[in-house]
Amino acid sequence: MSALSGQLADYICLRRSMGFVMKEATLLASFVRYLDELGATHASTELALRWATSTTGALAVTRSQRLGVVRGFCVYLAALDPAHEVPPVGLLPRRYTRITPYIYSEADVAALMAATDGLVLPWRRLTYRVLIGLLAATGVRLGEALGLDDTDVDHAGLVMTVRHTKREIARELPVHATVSNALLEYAAARDRAFPVRDSSALLVSTLGSRLGPCTVEHTFVRLVGAAGLVAPEGRRRPRVHDLRHTFAVRTLMDWHRQGVDVDVAMPALSKVLGHVNPASTYWYLQAVPELFEAVTTRVRPAFEALA
Repeated sequence: MSALSGQLADYICLRRSMGFVMKEATLLASFVRYLDELGATHASTELALRWATSTTGALAVTRSQRLGVVRGFCVYLAALDPAHEVPPVGLLPRRYTRITPYIYSEADVAALMAATDGLVLPWRRLTYRVLIGLLAATGVRLGEALGLDDTDVDHAGLVMTVRHTKREIARELPVHATVSNALLEYAAARDRAFPVRDSSALLVSTLGSRLGPCTVEHTFVRLVGAAGLVAPEGRRRPRVHDLRHTFAVRTLMDWHRQGVDVDVAMPALSKVLGHVNPASTYWYLQAVPELFEAVTTRVRPAFEALA
C-alpha cells in the first residue's frame, strides 16, 4: 500500500466518524491510483486537474464535481504535509443548466398504469402499477421506493419511513389512506405468490427479490412508449424521476390555488422531498411553466386592484 493509499484510508475513516457517508470514496481511490501509476508521492493542482478532466465525454459539471471531491482530500493532505497542493476553488466552473422536467397530467399517469397491461407476466403488471402509483402519490425517488421494506410503512399511523435516501438520512412522510390500502393489498398478493422469500423488500420482481433500478428504468421507457407520451419541444423526455417532479409541482400548484402562503409551507415540502437545501425546492417556482400560470392567476387580482 502506498503512503497516499494509507492517507486516503485515514481520511475516509475520519469523514465517516464525522457522519459523512463518503459515497465519493470510489472516486478518491481512482485519484490515488492515478497518482500511484504516475509515481507521484504528492498531490498537485496539475495532476488533480488532469485526473478530473480525464473522463471522456463527461459534462463540465461532472468534471467540476470530480475536482471538488479531490480538493477536499487535498486540503486534508496539505494539513499533514504542505508539499501537497490544494486546487483553487472555481478552477473548473460548473456550467450546468437544469432541463425543465416533464410534468405528468392525471391522464398521463392513468395511461402509464394502463400500459402495464402490455407487460407479459401478471406479477410485473401488478408491481409496476403499484410502483407508479407510489411514486406519483409520494414524490419519493425511485431508489427510495425500491429500498422500502414492509416495516417501513406504518399503515395505522399512515406514515412511511424512507431510509435509503440520497444522503442516507432517514425521513418520515405522510401517506394517503388509498396508498396505504394499495400497499397492503399488494403485500398480501406478494406473500401468496412468494410465501418463502430471502428479501424483506416491499416491492419485488418476478423472482421474489428486490426490484433493481436498471430493470425499472428499462421497463419504464417501454411503458412511456406504450402510453404514447411525448415530451413537448424543449422538454426532457418523460422519465420515471419526473413523477417526483410532478408531485412537487402539483403540490405547489394546489397551494397557490388554495391561497396557501408558499414561503411558509415550503419547508414542509422540502422535508417531504428530502431536500437538504431549500433552494432545490424553490427551483420549481422559476423552472416549470405550469407554475407560472398558477402564480399569475393568484397575483393578477392584486395588480388589477392597483391599476
